[in-house]
Amino acid sequence: MVKPAPTPKPPPASKETAIPTPKSNTPCSADRAIDHVRAKAKGPPLAPGLCVTINFHPDALHDGAPMIASLARDGFYRSQFETGISNGALATGRGAGRWLWESRVFGGAYEDDTPAARPKYGALNHANRITGGSPRFGSAHLRLKPGVLPRTTFCHPDSHLGPHDFGVADRMGLLALLGASQATADPLDHYIEAHIHGPLSLKNDVHAIVLDPSHRGTAVEDWARALGCATEWHPGFRMSRARLDDCARYRDKPTADLARSLFDGEFLTPSCLGKARRNGPEHTQTLKRVWHCIARFGPPDAL
Repeated sequence: MVKPAPTPKPPPASKETAIPTPKSNTPCSADRAIDHVRAKAKGPPLAPGLCVTINFHPDALHDGAPMIASLARDGFYRSQFETGISNGALATGRGAGRWLWESRVFGGAYEDDTPAARPKYGALNHANRITGGSPRFGSAHLRLKPGVLPRTTFCHPDSHLGPHDFGVADRMGLLALLGASQATADPLDHYIEAHIHGPLSLKNDVHAIVLDPSHRGTAVEDWARALGCATEWHPGFRMSRARLDDCARYRDKPTADLARSLFDGEFLTPSCLGKARRNGPEHTQTLKRVWHCIARFGPPDAL
């Protein structure tokens, strides 16, 4: 009888790469940020049963290891101000894009605080999609527990676009705005951005990680089972070769050409992109656009 492979041990945290555990003073700035957004929010309370999700690529590399391995090692989901990686716009230096956006949205609440105090980004899964609230940012997602809602703020559109409309769980008028924009927006942009303030513990704040089936039987699954939350699966993203011309029109020809080179069989899947990431960083930005094509033209549910 063949014994199953053991779950890999998380890599040790070196002095250079270890990220400190969030401090107890985090809620002070978080309370100020939430109060600032609450003053701008309006509308009825959020309907029961909706949750916040965080989409990400579990095999994206962080300090040479898959992001999901770093999560298993650390036990907390960290903001891009701490990790230095992002599935969207990074620009976290003082005075840079993300720093300025957060200063405006949260009334400067975090300007003099530590990176660990900064909010974590996700989306309200307003349509209860099986692939999470914002698949634009990754094939996997964390489904958060309802207990995080009182310390979550929302905006639409995305914060980098300078939104003027905001929400909190008991003042959520953003759903009506989202419905009005659905006819003209790129389907991947059809989400309500969420900001989770304070520490985000995988054990205490996350109900489940939901993975793409292309990661079954891989180290990604092993790491997921070491997170301290449930592991679930959605039906899977997969894009056929017939959609490559659509990719060129949707993004550009270099994106379609790179996508064509990454097929491993009949379909292009998230695990194909993971293999490309491990081969080197030279195509990092183009790979993000390839993922947009897979998410747009190969989702398991309708966009």
